[in-house]
Amino acid sequence: SCLRNSPEAVKKLLENMQTDLRSLSMECKKKFPPVKEAAESGIVKIKTIAARNSDILATLKENSSEVVQPFLMGCGTKEPKITQLCLAAIQRLMSHEVVSEAAAGNIINMLWQLMENGLEELKLLQTVLVLLTTNTVVHDQVLSKAIVLCFRLHFTKDNITNNTAAATVRQVVTVVFERMVAEDERFKDIVEQPPPVQGNTNRRSVSTLRPSAKDAYMLFQVRPPGGDSPPYLSLYPIFTLSPIRRGGVARERNEGRVSVVIKHFYSLLVTECEIFLSLLVKFLDGEKPQWLRAVAVESVHRLCVQPHLLRSFCLSYDMKQHSTKVFRDIVNALGSFIQSLFIVLNTGNPAATNGAVQGAPGAGGQGGSLTTQAAFEYRGTWIPLMTVSVQGSAKATYLEMLDKVEPPSIPEGYAMSVAFSALLDLVRGITSMIERELAKEEEEAAVRREANPDQNTHVSLSGAHLVWEEMVSACWCGLLAALSLLLDASTDETATESILKAELTVAALCGRLGLVTPRDAFITAICKASLPPHYALTVLSSNTANLNNKAYSIQGQSVQIISSSSESHQQVVAVGQPLSVQPQGTVVLTAKNIQCMRTLLNLSHCHGAVLGTSWQLVLATLQHLVWILGLKPGVGGALKPGRAVEGPSTVLTTAVMTDLPVISNILSRLFESSQYLDDVSLHHLINALCSLSLEAVEMAYGTNKEPSLFAVAKLLETGLVNMDRIEILWRPLTGHLLEVCQHPNARMREWGAEAVTALIKAGLAYKHNPPLAQNQRLQLLLLNPLKELSNVLHADIRQKQLESVLQILQSQGDSLGPGWPLVLGVIGAIRNDQGESLIRTAFQCLQLVVTDFLPTMPCACLQIVVDVAGSFGLQNQELNISLTSIGLLWNISDYFFQRGEAITQELEREEAALQKQAQEKGEPLNRPFHPAPPFDCLWLCLYAKLGQLCVDPRPAVRKSAGQTMFSTIAAHGTLLQQSTWHIVVWKVLFHLLDCVRKSSTTADKEKIESGGGNILIHHSRDTAEKQWAETWVLTLAGVARIFNTRRYLLQQLGDFFKAWEVLLDHIQSAALSKNSEVSLAALKSFQEVLQITTPVKDSAMPTDALAAMGVPPVLIDPLSAPGPGRPLLRSDSMLERLTSYNGAQFQAPPPGEESALEDAALWWSAWNTWYRTGTDSTRPPSGRTGTDRPSFVPSQPFLTALVQIFPALYQHIKTGFSMEDLRKLGVILHGAVSIPISSDASPFILPSYTEAVLTSLQEAVLTALDVLQKAICVGPENLQVMYPAIFEQLLLFVEFSCKPPQYGKMETKHVANAKYNQAEWVALNYVPFAERSLEVVVDLYHKTACHKAVINEKVLQNIIKTLRMPLGLKYGCPSESTWKLAVSSLLKVLSTGLPVARQHASSGKFDTMWPELANAFEDFLFTKSTPPDNVSIQEFQKNEAIDVEVVQLISTEILPFAIFIPKDFVGQIMAMLNKGSIHSQSSSFTEAEVDVRMREEFSKVCFETLLQFSFSNKVSTPQEGYISRMALSVLLKRSQDVLRRYVDDERLSGRCPLPRQQVTEIIFVLKAISTLMDSLKKTQPENVDGTTWAQVIALYPTLVECITCSSSEVSSALKEAMGPFKDFMQPPVSRVQNGES
Repeated sequence: SCLRNSPEAVKKLLENMQTDLRSLSMECKKKFPPVKEAAESGIVKIKTIAARNSDILATLKENSSEVVQPFLMGCGTKEPKITQLCLAAIQRLMSHEVVSEAAAGNIINMLWQLMENGLEELKLLQTVLVLLTTNTVVHDQVLSKAIVLCFRLHFTKDNITNNTAAATVRQVVTVVFERMVAEDERFKDIVEQPPPVQGNTNRRSVSTLRPSAKDAYMLFQVRPPGGDSPPYLSLYPIFTLSPIRRGGVARERNEGRVSVVIKHFYSLLVTECEIFLSLLVKFLDGEKPQWLRAVAVESVHRLCVQPHLLRSFCLSYDMKQHSTKVFRDIVNALGSFIQSLFIVLNTGNPAATNGAVQGAPGAGGQGGSLTTQAAFEYRGTWIPLMTVSVQGSAKATYLEMLDKVEPPSIPEGYAMSVAFSALLDLVRGITSMIERELAKEEEEAAVRREANPDQNTHVSLSGAHLVWEEMVSACWCGLLAALSLLLDASTDETATESILKAELTVAALCGRLGLVTPRDAFITAICKASLPPHYALTVLSSNTANLNNKAYSIQGQSVQIISSSSESHQQVVAVGQPLSVQPQGTVVLTAKNIQCMRTLLNLSHCHGAVLGTSWQLVLATLQHLVWILGLKPGVGGALKPGRAVEGPSTVLTTAVMTDLPVISNILSRLFESSQYLDDVSLHHLINALCSLSLEAVEMAYGTNKEPSLFAVAKLLETGLVNMDRIEILWRPLTGHLLEVCQHPNARMREWGAEAVTALIKAGLAYKHNPPLAQNQRLQLLLLNPLKELSNVLHADIRQKQLESVLQILQSQGDSLGPGWPLVLGVIGAIRNDQGESLIRTAFQCLQLVVTDFLPTMPCACLQIVVDVAGSFGLQNQELNISLTSIGLLWNISDYFFQRGEAITQELEREEAALQKQAQEKGEPLNRPFHPAPPFDCLWLCLYAKLGQLCVDPRPAVRKSAGQTMFSTIAAHGTLLQQSTWHIVVWKVLFHLLDCVRKSSTTADKEKIESGGGNILIHHSRDTAEKQWAETWVLTLAGVARIFNTRRYLLQQLGDFFKAWEVLLDHIQSAALSKNSEVSLAALKSFQEVLQITTPVKDSAMPTDALAAMGVPPVLIDPLSAPGPGRPLLRSDSMLERLTSYNGAQFQAPPPGEESALEDAALWWSAWNTWYRTGTDSTRPPSGRTGTDRPSFVPSQPFLTALVQIFPALYQHIKTGFSMEDLRKLGVILHGAVSIPISSDASPFILPSYTEAVLTSLQEAVLTALDVLQKAICVGPENLQVMYPAIFEQLLLFVEFSCKPPQYGKMETKHVANAKYNQAEWVALNYVPFAERSLEVVVDLYHKTACHKAVINEKVLQNIIKTLRMPLGLKYGCPSESTWKLAVSSLLKVLSTGLPVARQHASSGKFDTMWPELANAFEDFLFTKSTPPDNVSIQEFQKNEAIDVEVVQLISTEILPFAIFIPKDFVGQIMAMLNKGSIHSQSSSFTEAEVDVRMREEFSKVCFETLLQFSFSNKVSTPQEGYISRMALSVLLKRSQDVLRRYVDDERLSGRCPLPRQQVTEIIFVLKAISTLMDSLKKTQPENVDGTTWAQVIALYPTLVECITCSSSEVSSALKEAMGPFKDFMQPPVSRVQNGES
């Protein structure tokens, strides 16, 4: 402008103007005079101005209307030449800015006319351009007219004109805005800019705008004048705006954007933009021509790359109440546009002929020449995809061609490609913008939080948030529709990737903004795309249905979600089975499905925090994909490719095989990344997994098909990576998994258990902060599910549970602390219905605990350990475990013993704490065995458990438990407090005895068949009763041993006497039990309690070791002798006792208490027990007949032991032992000896019949009596009254020799006749016993004959009376030895007793004895029994010698003392001797033996005695002599009679011989006569009476008469008899005295 205003320039301008006017005037001179005139007046005018004014230009401008007028008129002539000249002149004026507003208006009007006439079109455009660019005078209507003029010229027939016009319009529009900018610059310092006002409500009226601004604004109001312009024009105003930029300068032309104007002026141009945009949307309609739609799409694309602009649309329209939803419409239009491209039947296009199957893997273009063109293909419509612009920028290929009049032809796929780019750019732009702003907001919030951390930082949703939400809500439906369709149609991996990325980013954005419905919709779309077409997945289909109802008819734009096409041309990469309840064939996965799956993984991996409830969709889909691909969970929950058991139909191509590890890796990483989620998101994830798992659980019911383990495996993975905050998710996690563990499907359960146990193990192993040791609550929380598993009934789960307990113990056993009760509870939760293997595993755990962890656990848990060990003992599945657990209890007791002090201290501390708590609550302390101290309670619990095991149904367990229990009490009892012993005795030991007694007495007597397999049961254990018997034995022995070894301790308890009584009662009931083993053992225990050791025979020395240990010998005595069966002695029990008792260290009483049991009451109590036992066991049965089998007959060993107890017992009670007691004893001894033996036992107990040996019972009985008599002997006088009773007892036994005792009414066979298999009962051979008793009697009498009691009680008479029986029986005695012993005993007794009897003759105490004695002699010497036939002659002679001995006794001990002896007795003796001298023949011997058998020796002795007694010169009284003489005469007279009778009979009989007896008798008489003769010769002559001689001589004639007899025997006897008579043959004596006749 400086140049223009310089004087030279002005001068030049003036000159030029004048020149122009002159030229004009010249041209118009002829034809147009008015013009000529005007030109000339113009020249004048110019000159005038130049002359008068200093500022020529300004003045020119003022007068420009006039100055311009001639030129306008010139143009009006329509002459080309003139017109050109005028236009050039006008332009010159304009270029010097000397045109006023009015002049400008005139110029424009004139140009309009020219245009209408079609003249100088290019010149016109040039002029308009100059007018508008050189100055700012043209405004409002004028400006509008100028612009319209250019538009009109754009539509001429001439191409050049059209193009020039288009360019002009562009420049003009630019100028308008540049002028406005310049204007703002000018005024910016003067006026305050009014605040910008948004929206179309209260905007300022146009009048307030400055001129240039108003023009710019009005430019938007332009309407195309006239209706004849083509529709193309209506777009024009918008696109003409494109080159304008706020910066003023036009940059590269094609970079201008409509949007710039819209963006910067929408506060002013809201309505206008709304109209433009609505138009634009309409141009995308299907019925519009292709080119129009293409251009419209390009324009939309331009908008799409400017997120901020879109945001403004959203703010200005979509968020206003009554406004068009422009932003939504744009997006929806784009979506509909894309759909319409597919739906239009493009008949010209070869459908899918290009073979849209992708070749090599990888993105399009990288596969080399093989790769086909990227394209979309849908239901036969094939649309290629071309690259249209760089991402994020819009290249307006066809917009640039808008100045062409003819629409260009548009290549196939171009519109689609642009629309596709637009979509992607739109998504990318919006999301990245919002994400950026969100990030910024979060940073600010963080800064604020740091600045004032105390304040509540929750900020309400800002306006920005609302806009973002509105934008997303507005566009998501359209986007989803378009993207889903494109995704379905895409055949190009890269395109697919872009679409998926778009869907992913929208979903993530919605998640961040908390818009649940759109988020879920997009995720559903990705999920559906991942699965095979039409795959039935309820989560997704229900979701889609919801969407369909909601969003899809938006302002008349019907947006359909098109269902996926099944015939997509995709490479199939996998075939698998669908996850569903019913098997449904196979499904196919394509490469695109896998691609979508990866996107899904990507989404959940990167945006897990915002997925919230849509985790369910994602996980459900992944689960199905994993299932189809056949991935199975491995350790820790990671999925590995594995062949499905039921899915032989799973086929994977190599392409996908290489992908699988990657996918499984991403899957794992996905759940690993859950550690970065916040707590809420994590809960969403867990809930989703749980509900997914629930579905799988539902599906797996009632089928043995492989279940889907995806959810369970992933719950495990999630738990494992979130260990640091496991507390917040532990309960839902494990709660669900525990439900899974209950599932009937084994595979399902197995994984549930795997997951739970893996989590627990990991939880315990994890280094928590604070560590678990200090966070007991967490530790218990972690262990709790382990306990819950115990409620599951499935064995496989329990197996898993127990295995993991084992692992936990091995790895964390030392640090379980407060978790011990829980772990022990799990180990102990065994039931009998669980099967062996479970119990075995649980037991392994327990063994580990007992061997390794007792020291590390809190002492309070020790009691639980005892209980658990006990429960293993009681289970009945596995005997070995029961037995081993008893061993564990022993180990535990050892541990208690070793660590006693430490345990006591800890328990007492705990007790104190509990006591305090209980007091605070006002409750009593609840603990078993409460008053006892806590450590003792531990022992008591142990004993109580063992006590339970002692009554287990299985004998082996009872045995083992009993041994252990008594051993522990013996070994460790010292630790207990005295008061505790009270509980041990009453609650443990006696309670146990009661139970055992009860079980034993009620046990079954049925025979148990061999115990399964090849285990044979010994016949002594083949009924339950017998097995219980063993237990009873053990228990009783154990208790007795404790009483024995701990006696001094027990005696200090207050109620020892009561306990003693109870113990004795048990011993008694056992002793009286019907089982011989029990009864015998009871007596052994009795012996032990009384501290008696049994006398042991040499034959049984092996038991010395036992005796030395204080073990009562078990049935030793003669039984140890080898025998075929030895039924009552079981070697194993011997050995076991040896070993089990070995451990018990016997406790020595403190010095001075050796005889601890001195208390008389205790001993008398024991005596009463002994008495009751003895009485009951020896009382004979009361059966009616001998046929009833007695219920029970005590065995010999039992009776032996019973009797053996007495001597020792007696030592302690002798001071008070009364006659009554002695009588009781006698009854028992007698009863015991009378009891028979069962025949099967007899060979072992009885000596063979020929041996005269006593059984041990008989020995014991005699020993007992021996003890008594010895005690009496040394005892005080008053004891001696007992002698007769002892004699009485012994004499009873002596009788047994001839009359064995009866046991009730039982039939017994004599032992010699008993075939072992016939008789049930065999009487003993009592002879040796009776004989020994007799010896004892003789012996005892020898010592005691003179005792008062013995004399008074007529003992001698009783002895004789007793001996009468064997003496009388003689050969009838069961044993020959008996009568011989009886005789010798009688002789011994008499040798002692007769002097005493004589001494006391006067007292009359022996009066009754004499007849008894006489009878005894009579019975013996003239016995009614005949000797057996087989007695040899020697024997007979021996026996005769005995008879002789008796007669000699009479002659030496009795007859000489006749004065002291009653007369009758002497008479009896005489008669007997008389009888003996004749009548002692035995009727049964042969003739040959007759000499011997006639007992001649005996007769002789009798005679001699008679004679000696008769003719003894010591006759003191005439009376005695009379008796003897009388006897002699009787004898002689008798002989005479016999002889006479014989002679007569002989004479009568003639030839017949006489009867044998008579012959014998005569022989005897003859012998007697010869004997008498001998005797008379030997006797002193003065002792023989004259009459006697006369009687003798008188026999002679009779003898002579006998000579005629025919019997030779009689003849020889006669010869002997007559011989002695020769002494009488003397010459008659002459009466001459002194030698003279």
